[in-house]
Amino acid sequence: MNENYYPALSPLKTGLSAKCPRCGRGKLFDGYLTVAKACKSCGLSFDFADSGDGAAWFVMLFVCVFGVGSILGIEIAYEPPLWVHLLMAVPILILLPLILLRPVKGFLLCQQWATNAREGRLQK
Repeated sequence: MNENYYPALSPLKTGLSAKCPRCGRGKLFDGYLTVAKACKSCGLSFDFADSGDGAAWFVMLFVCVFGVGSILGIEIAYEPPLWVHLLMAVPILILLPLILLRPVKGFLLCQQWATNAREGRLQK
């Protein structure tokens, strides 16, 4: 077997686990959201990685719809006191985006590698 052969891996699986999109073993991130220079396992350069604001946009969209919807739903159904809303709003609107941002960014970067997506360029 060729040692440079890497089977196709799921961008969802590798992205959510923040692993290299080619080998599935090396780390995709050096820090919380800082993309590593290259995979320490297979040597894949992560120069292609550019998720832009995509991850933040998707997380904000999901959290706002889910978070605000659940807060409004509880207000309409139960009319709880203000402190209950504060206990709900802090974890939903602050902690949930922090938890979701890294896996979503990992998925988008792995999907970018799997589809060979690149920045648009004009032909001259």
